[in-house]
Amino acid sequence: MSVHLPDLLRRVADERPDRTALVEAGGRRVTWAELDAEVDHVASGLAALGMVAGYRVLLALPNRIEFVTAYLGALRARLVVVPVNPRSATGELVRMIADSGARLVVADGQTVTTVRQAVAGLEDALAGADEALRASTAVPRVVVVDAPALPTEQTYDALLEAAPVAEAPGRPDPESLAVLLYTSGTSGRPRAAMLTHRALGANIEQAAAVEPPMLTGDDVVLGVLPLFHVYGLNAVLGQVLRTGARLVLADGFDVEGTLVLVEDEAVTVLPVAPPVLAYWRSVPELRDRLAGARLVLSGSAPLPPEVRTDFEELSGDTVHEGYGLTEAAPVVTSTLLSATPRTGTVGPPLPGVEVRIVDDRGQDTGGEDPGEVRIRGANLFSGYWPDGADGPDSEGWYATGDVGYLDDEGNLVLVDRLKELVIVSGFNVYPVEVEEVVLEVDAVAQAAVIGTEDPETGEAVVAYVTRAATTALTDEEIAEAVRDHCADRLARFKQPSEVHVVDELPHTPTGKIAKGRLRAVQRRRDLGLLE
Repeated sequence: MSVHLPDLLRRVADERPDRTALVEAGGRRVTWAELDAEVDHVASGLAALGMVAGYRVLLALPNRIEFVTAYLGALRARLVVVPVNPRSATGELVRMIADSGARLVVADGQTVTTVRQAVAGLEDALAGADEALRASTAVPRVVVVDAPALPTEQTYDALLEAAPVAEAPGRPDPESLAVLLYTSGTSGRPRAAMLTHRALGANIEQAAAVEPPMLTGDDVVLGVLPLFHVYGLNAVLGQVLRTGARLVLADGFDVEGTLVLVEDEAVTVLPVAPPVLAYWRSVPELRDRLAGARLVLSGSAPLPPEVRTDFEELSGDTVHEGYGLTEAAPVVTSTLLSATPRTGTVGPPLPGVEVRIVDDRGQDTGGEDPGEVRIRGANLFSGYWPDGADGPDSEGWYATGDVGYLDDEGNLVLVDRLKELVIVSGFNVYPVEVEEVVLEVDAVAQAAVIGTEDPETGEAVVAYVTRAATTALTDEEIAEAVRDHCADRLARFKQPSEVHVVDELPHTPTGKIAKGRLRAVQRRRDLGLLE
């Protein structure tokens, strides 16, 4: 029988109604019974607004209790949830709202201004569109948490009171869509991965089958990973719902503040991204500060070996690493399953997940010859929105675009990526998207975006540009113009950390920009061999 997340919540609420379920960094907390009741009210309120099964609800919220209640309430109402980065720029929100066809957006005081601008931008775009497009594109309603609502909007509190709690609809078809998560997987403009109730539930069960367990009902779990990201959403929140553990929500990471939260709430399990471990290396008496932690989990991006070694020596904790991707909901492997933990590996596949390594002809490589990593399991997505394109093949295998091999104990070793995706602090950055924004600067003629290693964020975005023939700006002024424009148009993690103005960009014989040569130039620059 498939797992349905709102049913997990109901079961835990019945078994331990008075135990604390969620805690915010500011101290606000709810019990499991209170959480379940509020999710019921959200589901009924959404139905009263005319939201019917299959409609999309976009969540532009930071890590807070209302993210969880809106997420689970929408799923209980058989709606499709579209979690997005609450720090998305207006243009990014316009595109995601339009692409997903969201009928409703939930925002709070941090995000409502940008959401309003995005909705207005969508309305302006539709005003000049043809009649067919206007008829097929909905302008979403806005629900506002903890902030005044405009006359055309509704407050979250009013949503909770909009209708008497009705009996929840029956369990959805496991193959029906539950979540749209924007990611391109490998390259290009972001697309929404279609995750069904089957995929979400399968990965929760696969991770729960790991021995010893990642989480138990007695654990207190750090919720610093953003809930709009699949790692925080399903690997963390999903496991908390299954086990009845307590989740401590933090809106963003702060080196000292997050450690204080860990101490104050007696956190026992720390699922984090590599930059957290990198920053914590500088904290005095780290071993004492993390004395209550029993498990440290690193995921969402590769963990540099030196960061792992330093952190383990300073903290006394073993770091267990995993490998996953949005399209796998997300966990594929974990070193918790390794017979002999080995530095440089990300562990064997979870129970129920298959991994194979293939060459460029699609044949298994055998031995430790690197090849493309392909995966199969009930946790895989159903392709990209809206038509299911580029999903698993007819035999259920999905080509990840990552290159690796399996060692003699079955541990996956990742060695490269086939394509150009840049991962900054665990978040995907798509070079094409950044390049399009850079090219909006009048002084720029051509642009190429690559990634470079960064000791704190894993990778950083670097832009190489050529000057437009008509500009009188200096190289420094062009670089400043690019940075300023990107700050206005892109989320912070997508903005170039470096902008280099060059006379020309290298090209292949077929006319494509030779990014491999740019990466070689950047490596020399990072080593101090170039100015």
